[in-house]
Amino acid sequence: MVFDWQAAFVFVATLVVLTLVGRFVAFKNPGLRRMRDVNRKADRRKLSDPKFRSAVKRNNAVGLLTNVVFYVTVLPFFVNLEPRPLWRHVFDVFAVLMVYDFFYYLTHRFIFHGKPLLRVHALHHRARTPTYIDALYVHPLETFIGLVLYFGSIPLIAILSGGALNAYSMAFATLVFTQWNTLNHTFVNLPYFPFKTIDYITSIHAAHHVDMKRGNYATLTMVYDWMFGTLEPRVDRSVP
Repeated sequence: MVFDWQAAFVFVATLVVLTLVGRFVAFKNPGLRRMRDVNRKADRRKLSDPKFRSAVKRNNAVGLLTNVVFYVTVLPFFVNLEPRPLWRHVFDVFAVLMVYDFFYYLTHRFIFHGKPLLRVHALHHRARTPTYIDALYVHPLETFIGLVLYFGSIPLIAILSGGALNAYSMAFATLVFTQWNTLNHTFVNLPYFPFKTIDYITSIHAAHHVDMKRGNYATLTMVYDWMFGTLEPRVDRSVP
């Protein structure tokens, strides 16, 4: 592994561009714009609480610092710009996300909902009817652990596969990681084509927030909850 700062720069630039373009395209749809407005209205009420606003700011600061440190000191060793076939791009993205989700499932179930960090995780579970901002209403320690689990998945897959991963592939994987974790908490009520899948995803995670004794511990896929018997049915939600 060599320190490839150019590949790391391309990773960050690609991630930023994909995020901006994705948001621009998504919110051209009137249904998604309506859901955005509903979430913003609920989020403004929550952010009017100084304690809530302070918790979000602390979490954002820790998240930003963790990202910057990883991008500068670790990522350049594990990404490059070497071309590879399409199947390899798909495989690497899939492998990183599934490895992360497996370790997050275990951490969420046995540490965040177990004795070690139950009280820390309880802050996030104050959100009984989650909206967009609740993805950021998290204890900084929990955010740090979650990011380390994801960022650690990139070097792990790189080492197991015998070399650095493509920067474009990892930017796309990181886009999925960040946006999916946010989407999980967003209020969405669009139970019709082509948004039924988004509606289902958000209602599955909403079931986890009903109380501290529910399943659905994974964050990207329900495969591990299904495998280990912790899959909970979706819940219907009213407008927050």
